[in-house]
Amino acid sequence: MTHKDRVYAAFAHEQPDRCPYFISFTERAHDAMVAHFGGDDLFKLMDNDLVKFTWNPTSREGYVDEHTFQDSFGVRWDRSIDRDIGNVTEPMLSERNLDLLELPDPTSPDRFEGLAEKCAANADKYVSFSVRFSLFERAWSLRGMDKLMMDMIEAPEFVDALLDAICDFNCAIVERAVQFPIDGVHFGDDWGTQRGLMMGPRLWERFIKPRLARQYAAAKRGGKFVSIHCCGKVQELFPQLLDLGLDCFNPFQPEVMDVFEMKRTFGDRLSFWGGVSTQKLLPYGTPDDVRREVGRLVSEVGKGGGYICSPAHDIPADAKPENVLAMIETLNNQ
Repeated sequence: MTHKDRVYAAFAHEQPDRCPYFISFTERAHDAMVAHFGGDDLFKLMDNDLVKFTWNPTSREGYVDEHTFQDSFGVRWDRSIDRDIGNVTEPMLSERNLDLLELPDPTSPDRFEGLAEKCAANADKYVSFSVRFSLFERAWSLRGMDKLMMDMIEAPEFVDALLDAICDFNCAIVERAVQFPIDGVHFGDDWGTQRGLMMGPRLWERFIKPRLARQYAAAKRGGKFVSIHCCGKVQELFPQLLDLGLDCFNPFQPEVMDVFEMKRTFGDRLSFWGGVSTQKLLPYGTPDDVRREVGRLVSEVGKGGGYICSPAHDIPADAKPENVLAMIETLNNQ
């Protein structure tokens, strides 16, 4: 089977020749691995079954000083500690006024430059088109988390208008992306904490669900799979996400859900991507612990398809290099 065949089989809940996998690193983790192993040999051992492509930045995206990054929407992030994402320094929408909102052009050809080439260079792999910070995350980064939460109660019409504008943008991006030979669209949007939904189920259904339906439909009309990255304890939403057409859920955090029970309950309808603990196992376990847990995930969650084995997030800087090596070797020796 090709890499692509494995992922397609997994999403069809059929047993592939081996469990597909995907491993990625934060910048600090990447640097730590290079320092520990004295080069990039570790990365050469990886044989990921998926590749990701994120739409290209606009001209206003980039670093404005050593630690401050400005995204395509004009929001500035302090990356002095977290070099991958950072913290918003000052939201753009200081008032409930969408006249202050300046969205980039989602249909500009520059946004998709390199996508056709990436698809061609990875014809044997599953190509995932990634829409990061796709809805709730984009809204709070523009407005501020605390203000957006209060807006949901005090000014729901404003939140509707903001989310509709973001959703329109995302749908336009997806409608263009599905014209390329990608395999799926991957939406990133965290709604959960370690304890449950940030906004609770009622507000999620009120504000998030109807826009998800539109975004997923845009991908489905193009004949593509739909996957989502959503951190936190959100498994109460799985039935509704399935109704919306979700094919695969990521990151499948073992700290907030029993991944084996999730497979038993939803594994005939929903595929999972993740499952390897980045909070406990990779930083604090031993290589033998890693081999046992990854082996169990592959044999139990991967049985009958429906699973992409992966760390539950980009590997963090405190992951032990010997544990990362043990994970890669275990996945390569299925």
